[in-house]
Amino acid sequence: MIEALAAHHGDKTANSATKLDRDLFGDQPFATAFVAETGGELIGYALLYPVYRATEGERGMELHHLFVKDGHRSEGIGRHLIDRAKAHARTLGCDFLGLGAATGNFAAYKYYQGLDFKAYPATGMRFRTSL
Repeated sequence: MIEALAAHHGDKTANSATKLDRDLFGDQPFATAFVAETGGELIGYALLYPVYRATEGERGMELHHLFVKDGHRSEGIGRHLIDRAKAHARTLGCDFLGLGAATGNFAAYKYYQGLDFKAYPATGMRFRTSL
């Protein structure tokens, strides 16, 4: 489904089953995933990871991926996955659940605002280096 989400956005993925196993079930799990299924078929997922805002002393979870397969959208599956993500974050003592949407994805903006997410300004540039 990660490949399907990447393709939906015109992207490619370099992820693999080995990397997912490491990151979700390894000695030091790095992310959490919730899946939705019907009749033994996976039809959606949410993937989140922890974040910390040191200046504010806030713990949070970032909902990095939310995906529901075509043919199963508008059935409440995305809302259910978000509810599970919120519940998980609450059990970890988090103050917030954050997420992003692609620039110009107005359907996503409207959807998330309908679920009581509030937009906030993102400023500055982000940088990274390979390790």
